[in-house]
Amino acid sequence: MTVQLNHTIVAAHDKKASARFLADILGLEVSPQYGPFISVAIPNGVTLDYLDTEGAITPQHYAFLVSEDEFDTIFGRIRENGLMYWADPSHRRPREINRNDGGRGTYFYDPNGHSLEILTRPYGSGASERST
Repeated sequence: MTVQLNHTIVAAHDKKASARFLADILGLEVSPQYGPFISVAIPNGVTLDYLDTEGAITPQHYAFLVSEDEFDTIFGRIRENGLMYWADPSHRRPREINRNDGGRGTYFYDPNGHSLEILTRPYGSGASERST
């Protein structure tokens, strides 16, 4: 068996709302609660398991590789929801997308301050207009 990421726990102030936010933006389903977790299954078999957390949350980064058509759909949802987005991880290029590696990408926040990214080409896979 090869090593594969199976799941990761995502800290949230409201696990139901947070899982619903991600599922709605990405066009996925929220799984039924399992123990203390509410999960969103990503099509490659990884689940993001949301867990209610009290106090401050240390923001994490979650990047999702999507097709060009999926990017258009998801980016449309980002804009329809009035979410702020950036072309770069440092958030110095607001309301822009990047064209890294010949694809497209953008960054936005979830309700808990986690940085989410959608990109159409893996980093290092092609021609680059790199965001810094």
